[in-house]
Amino acid sequence: MKVLHVIARMNVGGTARYVGDLVSDKPAGFESLLATGFVQGSEVEDACVQNLPHVRIPSMGRSINPVADLRAILQLRRVIRDYQPDIVHSHTFKAGLLARLIPGKHKRVHTFHGHLFDDQSFSAIQKWIITFAERFNAKRTDLLISVGEKVGRELRAAGIGTDQRWASIAPGVKPLATKPHSGDFVVGWMARVTSVKNPMLAVDVARLLPHISFLMAGGGDLIDEVRAAAPTNLSVIGWSDATAFWSSVSIALSTSDNEGMPIALIEAQLAGIPVVATDVGSNSEVIEDGSTGFITTKAPEALAAAITELHQDSQLCAQMGSSAAERALRRFSPALMIAAHGDAYVALFRPGV
Repeated sequence: MKVLHVIARMNVGGTARYVGDLVSDKPAGFESLLATGFVQGSEVEDACVQNLPHVRIPSMGRSINPVADLRAILQLRRVIRDYQPDIVHSHTFKAGLLARLIPGKHKRVHTFHGHLFDDQSFSAIQKWIITFAERFNAKRTDLLISVGEKVGRELRAAGIGTDQRWASIAPGVKPLATKPHSGDFVVGWMARVTSVKNPMLAVDVARLLPHISFLMAGGGDLIDEVRAAAPTNLSVIGWSDATAFWSSVSIALSTSDNEGMPIALIEAQLAGIPVVATDVGSNSEVIEDGSTGFITTKAPEALAAAITELHQDSQLCAQMGSSAAERALRRFSPALMIAAHGDAYVALFRPGV
């Protein structure tokens, strides 16, 4: 069977790695092809794309543009006509919006890698339009997948796909060849430097802890603003190799307003690094509060208190890091993720589905 994976752009980050692994390590009995547009602005495309079987949808991008979006639908329709997939599997909002409008006998699967309800870059009207579109498209979808149980519950609470088939499939993450950090205590933040990741909250936390070093990696539209606001104990280094980065820090910090199941934090845990994160999306499924790290509110004081506890208790920090690695190896296996998708795809073709 053929699966066409559709995503607007494969910018560096967890979603690109999730999709890339699905295309490259496809379930047994399936052939996969990636259809994607190009990154925009300051974004950087994930290097994995060059090693994947893929076709470009030149007009597909993240921003809403009626003329370009119509062209993208026509371009994607030609790809579907030529490839003749059994399943069209879309990822994230824009690709899901366009791909599910195209008619055909193929099955439609869509994965939510998070949602946009808490994204500060969208206005209330934009969020209403997005929610309306998701409710409409959910009715045209054979299977909805959430990367995290909590994300799926929040989407259904918003009236999206309440009568449809759902599955929750956690990401599969390969451990990096990291080395244990043996230097001074360093807090690491790694994500896209954009509004939904709330990097300015990390700046606020760093200001509260001037005696602790912070390291911020990533790129995005807010990087110049973050650099200008950063206190002297916060180094903003831009894009960084994940292996080198997680070998250079003692704990991981996530300040996001919204998440699915962030792969960067899973990579940190696989490296034996405890995580302090805001209680958003499915972070609480990635981090076991009090065992592999701490889940807190978005208050900078709460995040700072959790960091301080790990800074002052090296034994607790080491214990949480060990528990994090053991749990992440067990729960976020690439083989489990690929097998779960294979099972979900096969189920689509059973009688009565």
